[in-house]
Amino acid sequence: MKRILLALSLCLMPLISSAQETSRLDEILDAGVLRVGTTGDWNPMTMKDPATNSYRGFDIDVTTELAKDLGVEVEYVATDWKTLVNGITADKYDITGSASLNMSRAKVAGYSQPYFYLAFVPVVQKKDLEKYSDWKDFDKADIKVAATLGTVQEKMVKEFFPNAEHIVIESPARDFQELLAKRADVSVTSNVEAATLVEKFKQLAIVEVETPRRPTPIAMLLPQHDQVWINYINHWVELKKTQGFFKKTAEKWGLKSL
Repeated sequence: MKRILLALSLCLMPLISSAQETSRLDEILDAGVLRVGTTGDWNPMTMKDPATNSYRGFDIDVTTELAKDLGVEVEYVATDWKTLVNGITADKYDITGSASLNMSRAKVAGYSQPYFYLAFVPVVQKKDLEKYSDWKDFDKADIKVAATLGTVQEKMVKEFFPNAEHIVIESPARDFQELLAKRADVSVTSNVEAATLVEKFKQLAIVEVETPRRPTPIAMLLPQHDQVWINYINHWVELKKTQGFFKKTAEKWGLKSL
């Protein structure tokens, strides 16, 4: 009988230990700070002002609102796309700003519910616009396609244009800068960023392809095994969607969800 009880207690120990583990939610409330990983280079989602070391954008409004509802301060932690997931797994921050839903990322990190949807379009020099009308126009050996290391676009361009030359650059440089410098013929980005790029840089233009590719939900990255924290964020997202917060914030930044 003693052996049976001992065996049962040993079986129950991992469950008891797991139940007693502190959630990230508790840690945030105790510390009074929500740490948010953000790249600061995705206009109009997150933009960093180097002079003031401050951020603004759709993501910043969203996470500021989240911190307010938690009753804590928000601290933005600089990151880049290639280390975005690593920052979550290494406990450098508690949550990220918007990130495209990606199954490679989902293998090691959790996601919140989506709250915005985008798709991807090609951007070229305006003077070259008449050369292109379809995605297949870029899948040629003499075409240079730019992408930023660690982004979903890096994998996309290699899949979309296997015959093209791929120019993969590392943050803080960005793919569209290669296009501006005429070291690349095209970059592929979200319809959200593309709209802001052609507004800011009049020499760039969006190729009017028949259909944007890879409609993609965006959401916040979270620690994969902390279901309490994930549940809290999902409840918050659902409530804010119902109240129209995301729609209103998107309109403020000139964003249009698919």
